[in-house]
Amino acid sequence: QVHLVESGGGLVQAGGSLRLSCAVSGRIFSPSSLDWYRQYPGKERELVAGITSGGATNYGDSVKGRFTISRDNAKNTLSLQMNSLKPEDTAVYYCHIFSFPYNYWGQGTQVTVSS
Repeated sequence: QVHLVESGGGLVQAGGSLRLSCAVSGRIFSPSSLDWYRQYPGKERELVAGITSGGATNYGDSVKGRFTISRDNAKNTLSLQMNSLKPEDTAVYYCHIFSFPYNYWGQGTQVTVSS
């Protein structure tokens, strides 16, 4: 049984920082990508940042230069460092892992940025 549990969300003022973590338990064979998504109310989830098994990273245009994704294989964690936060970053953030043919999702963590 695979479980992804996010933590680190909360309320922060614009310009502040938060660090999200995703703890992964259970066995996942050959994950091809590990990602962070976010979802606004009434909208579909959108990709925020991703990191491949080889360590290559990619970011959504709106977060480039502000967010950094990283992984710690020894601790089975995925992290998202979010700096220079803006009110438009307010959303529920989800950890995601794709390992063909399975998609694994966490329960989400709320990030609220006040202006």
